[in-house]
Amino acid sequence: MLIARLALSCLCAAPVVCAQNLPQNIARSESAQLPGLLATYKQIHAHPELSHFEANTSALLAEELRQAGYTVTDHVGVYPDGTHAYGVVGILKNGAGPTLLIRGDMDALPIVEETGVAYASHVMSKNKAGQEVGVMHACGHDVHTTVLIGTARTLAANRSAWYGTAMIVGQPSEETIDGAKAMLADHLYERFGKPDMVIGLHDTNAHAAGTVGITAGPAMASSTSVDVTIRGIGGHGAYPYAGRDPIVLAAEYILQIQTIVSREEDPRDPAVVTVGDIHGGTKRNIIPDEVKLELTTRAFSDKGRQVILDGLRQMAAGVATSASLPADKFPTVTVDEAESTPVTFNDPALTARVRTTLEGTLGAANVYTDPPAMGSEDVGVFGLEAHVPSVYFWLGAMYPDRFAAATAQGKLLPGPHTSHFEPDPEPTLATGVQALSAVAISLLQ
Repeated sequence: MLIARLALSCLCAAPVVCAQNLPQNIARSESAQLPGLLATYKQIHAHPELSHFEANTSALLAEELRQAGYTVTDHVGVYPDGTHAYGVVGILKNGAGPTLLIRGDMDALPIVEETGVAYASHVMSKNKAGQEVGVMHACGHDVHTTVLIGTARTLAANRSAWYGTAMIVGQPSEETIDGAKAMLADHLYERFGKPDMVIGLHDTNAHAAGTVGITAGPAMASSTSVDVTIRGIGGHGAYPYAGRDPIVLAAEYILQIQTIVSREEDPRDPAVVTVGDIHGGTKRNIIPDEVKLELTTRAFSDKGRQVILDGLRQMAAGVATSASLPADKFPTVTVDEAESTPVTFNDPALTARVRTTLEGTLGAANVYTDPPAMGSEDVGVFGLEAHVPSVYFWLGAMYPDRFAAATAQGKLLPGPHTSHFEPDPEPTLATGVQALSAVAISLLQ
């Protein structure tokens, strides 16, 4: 059975025959690493931290890297408001050769966990707006951080198998997609060197544990955050004719913008417009003066992105015009560039190399070709900033038996950003460390 083999196998240094390339003592040490990684994963999972607040998680990662022999710098990253981020950079030099940036993210989401696992999060915290929220690793960044630790250890223990520089990057604030930008704004490459390649992985409910998926070319959509304020003329709830109700106008607007994708976008160019947050009013019998909406939009092309933004602005103006609002009451549509990110693009040539390693390590039957995803990531910013080829692949994380049962019914198990997202820890971590380590060592030749 693949899962049992993964748990007991060494974390291969080369893509073909592990036993012929690594000493038996390294194989045994890597097999012994899994119980400790499992404990680390559960610790991180039970103590999640929101974006911009990853103090304990980053400290844990930094200490693990120091113990593995890396030169570590923490608090790397500066946000636009001048505050420092909790980015971690570990450098391990091993002679002449390429520099490889291996990235993992650390932050959690404002979600109350409902998995019922023994190590579930019961953390409550305040977000940047001061609201009390539950906190959960509902996107698997606990998996990513733990896999990053295991991979860093594997590289340190197998220096005879590779040459160059391993740059381990623990990135904060992926969920607000401003963490990569913050680290680059803090002169990441000027301080630690420009990498020749960037790699990383993300767990998924689309594959069972023990398998991976990969996409060449555009892999994940761009994400653009947009804030819209629909304004009106407030008053008494009993006399709506005396004002202009922004709640009704907001409802009309939300319905209208659904036609941007269905009627404005080229159907061959995928796009998404989602209103994820709406706030308006203070009491049931008071018509407020304004309603605030927070949107996320996704696209795979600059043209598609612009069609969405143009549609949002035009339809906002149209709603105001139809309500006969004065010019000073027209809606505002503001793009939050700090919380936006470009398309994640997997360099085709580098993707082919990574795929060969994955197939040699896990077996070709366990490496899937995935379609582009509408989800977004800021990992691509590390490559785009300096025109560095990058590859980001998917790590299967679902319990194989549950996944098979759901697949037989044509269903997916609960995925990222849901309160029931539950990876199968042991085989997921084993496969993640094995896959990422094998890819890293194969590229550092």
